[in-house]
Amino acid sequence: MARYTGPKTKKSRAFGQSLFGFDKYFERRKFPPGQHGNGKRRKQKSDYAMQLMEKQKAKYTYGVLERQFRNLFEEANKSRGVTGAVLLQLLESRLDNTVYRLGIAPTRRAARQLVTHKHIVVNGVVTNIPSCQLKPGDVVTVRGKSQGLDVIVNTVNAKADVRKFPWLEWNPEKMEGSFLTRPERDNIPENINEQLIVELYSK
Repeated sequence: MARYTGPKTKKSRAFGQSLFGFDKYFERRKFPPGQHGNGKRRKQKSDYAMQLMEKQKAKYTYGVLERQFRNLFEEANKSRGVTGAVLLQLLESRLDNTVYRLGIAPTRRAARQLVTHKHIVVNGVVTNIPSCQLKPGDVVTVRGKSQGLDVIVNTVNAKADVRKFPWLEWNPEKMEGSFLTRPERDNIPENINEQLIVELYSK
């Protein structure tokens, strides 16, 4: 399936926040893109525009395309609990996102590549499906012969002190992490107003 491959900084500037991890170019120019930059007066957005923007923000943040995102929303809508919170839990439970959260990859895009190239093992089975939904108790391990890859070693070492997600547990000796439970909404750090997404799809 195709993925967004356009300019990341420009997209982040359009939404007013870095969507793809730390971006030094975004930090330099946090105003919207365009010929007039931050000097242009912009009209107040309609409710629909705000709702659409929030959905697009979530899609770009987690690297999910429209049909896949819609399917996740429908699954969340059928589940128990608050639909918006369940939607974010499903996004956080994706294998590529978990690889990123564990600190095995520097970005979600890099995590997706590691998964598709068969560097990641789930419960002892090599898994190359980034959208694979993890369940509580699942164990994610870096494949034995892949543990020496520079991108993995450098990222694991760099993120050793900032890996603090209560729904995940990381074992640096075994290069494996456990998916303990689905995260509570308050623990998910993404700046997304999921209620606007629910309102958009409820029209």
